[in-house]
Amino acid sequence: MTNLKLISEYKSFDGKLGFYYHPSSTCHSAMRFAVYQPPQAVAKPLPVLYFLSGLTCTEENFMAKAGAQRYAAEYGLILVAPDTSPRNTGITGEDDEWDFGTGAGFYVDATAEPWRSHYQMYSYIVQELPALIAANFPIQSEKQGIFGHSMGGHGALVCALRNPHLFKSVSAFAPIVAPMGCPWGQKAFSRYLGNNQESWRSYDASELVQQKKYHNSILIDQGTSDKFLAEQLLTDVFAQACTAVKQPLNLRYQTGYDHSYYFIASFIEDHIRHHVIAFEKI
Repeated sequence: MTNLKLISEYKSFDGKLGFYYHPSSTCHSAMRFAVYQPPQAVAKPLPVLYFLSGLTCTEENFMAKAGAQRYAAEYGLILVAPDTSPRNTGITGEDDEWDFGTGAGFYVDATAEPWRSHYQMYSYIVQELPALIAANFPIQSEKQGIFGHSMGGHGALVCALRNPHLFKSVSAFAPIVAPMGCPWGQKAFSRYLGNNQESWRSYDASELVQQKKYHNSILIDQGTSDKFLAEQLLTDVFAQACTAVKQPLNLRYQTGYDHSYYFIASFIEDHIRHHVIAFEKI
């Protein structure tokens, strides 16, 4: 495992869950990620599914809380969960706010100082990490999908819409779908990308889908009791954009569910099955 260091490893549903770190040439810092290999991985290469986590999360939240390993073992998928930002970069102020800096990389390539030197999460997710996974784990490179939650749902949609050749399937839980129009997105984009809002469009799913229609149906689950729905998530904006360009979208409003991992765990099997069905068509 070139440049990969195993931090810890656990048996889970007859497979193994490993936590790793490596020196990232993209982010110019140490980066961490988790990989779950189901029992089938011993015998043959498998499809791979990337999960991008939300604000304040690490590479551990999804693996500890979503209950995904059970279904990954059942369906024969490798799961990869990267961290949400570089950490301990030495940038002044990186730890000052919960929704910006550490734990809040927003899956963009920062162009503004001082963030551009380390905060290159978009390129990390679509280039460096997939190459690292392909070199070190038994994956089927032609069968890769991506999904995520909240900020990570934003990242998954953007990465898939901009790289449909790489990510053959996409889904999201409570994603930030119109970051140009919400406080979280405006704060992150203005600081990471600068004030030229034209440069923001390439990281806004509601803008992208009108330019880059996706080749498969997009699955989104959104809880109706999510406290962030009205101000930050703006789910209807993306739905309207998809309707305008006839983008297939399976948007499911789930009554009474909030923004938590209890919500994610309730529907994780549906999402994994969504990706499995897409892989079966390849």
